Amino acid sequence: MCGTLFVGYCIYFDRTRWSDSNFKSRLRERREKQKLAKERAGLSKLPDLKDAEAVQKFFLKELQLGGELLAQSNYEKGVDHLTDAAAVRGRPQQLLQVLQQTLPPPVFQMLLTKLPTISQRIVSSQSTAEGDVE
Repeated sequence: MCGTLFVGYCIYFDRTRWSDSNFKSRLRERREKQKLAKERAGLSKLPDLKDAEAVQKFFLKELQLGGELLAQSNYEKGVDHLTDAAAVRGRPQQLLQVLQQTLPPPVFQMLLTKLPTISQRIVSSQSTAEGDVE
């Protein structure tokens, strides 16, 4: 009897919630905010590429984070950090050769597919920074 009442209440509550005219728009807004927050959290703040010391610190930090995440089998985020590290590197070919030898082929392939995306982000951040200066 209690189970039936509980299920009935759940159905009533769900119908009432969905019939609310603002529910769908609030739900859509909340999901968009969560999506933006995830994207912002996932993107590392790029250093000023003209500051060699900041670039070096960023490179080492991203390389370390990437290695730690890969060791924890969190390949997606680990590859994101390694991609950031490779992108700020002056000549990423040497780093990519080392990573190719140390990473499993599927993980290295994931890294290669993400490199163009981070390169676009660096170019856009540089143009934004130059626009701020002018």
